[in-house]
Amino acid sequence: MLKVLKSGLIEKSSSDSSEEVVTNPRGIPKVQFVENVEEYMSKTSSTIEVTLGKFQETVAKYKFMELNYTNRKKGLELKIPEIKKTLTVVEFLISTQDSDESIETTFELNDTLWAAAKIKSTKTVYLWLGANVMLEYELQEAKELLETKLTTAQNSLNCVVEDLEFMREQITTMEVNIARVYNWDVKRRRVAKTTQSEKTLDMVE
Repeated sequence: MLKVLKSGLIEKSSSDSSEEVVTNPRGIPKVQFVENVEEYMSKTSSTIEVTLGKFQETVAKYKFMELNYTNRKKGLELKIPEIKKTLTVVEFLISTQDSDESIETTFELNDTLWAAAKIKSTKTVYLWLGANVMLEYELQEAKELLETKLTTAQNSLNCVVEDLEFMREQITTMEVNIARVYNWDVKRRRVAKTTQSEKTLDMVE
């Protein structure tokens, strides 16, 4: 069995410790494609209803994790442009830090109101770190910090995009498994019903 952690990741429960689980580089399990339904069902003690229920539960867990990762992706897509914009400003301040001329700029008072201002060149800058925390950094230090944060955010976004594609593949595989097992059961029941009818006719004759 698989269970979803608070982080959104799926991990294997101890009851499946005897089975080897293939995962992607971030540890998300790859589901098994049921190629031969009859052979698969012969190896399990579960009924069709229980098997289909487990498959549907697995799909639900992957979809839950997909939702978490989609929200994370949206957050990173908003964060990266902000980091880039801040880095551009810091690089500009570095280029003017030895100048005696004032810098003409505008600053935001609220969402729709901006004001013009002249500021002197500076060797330090304040950066928001989140959670209402702001710290003062020297310009070069701020530049290095932002470059590191930008690289980390871009790498995280690439991983999230890959993981989302991987999860969608697992969801598709499990939905195909559900359809294959269900159709196999329908066919099996139909054959069993036909065989029973033929036996009944033979008995009547």
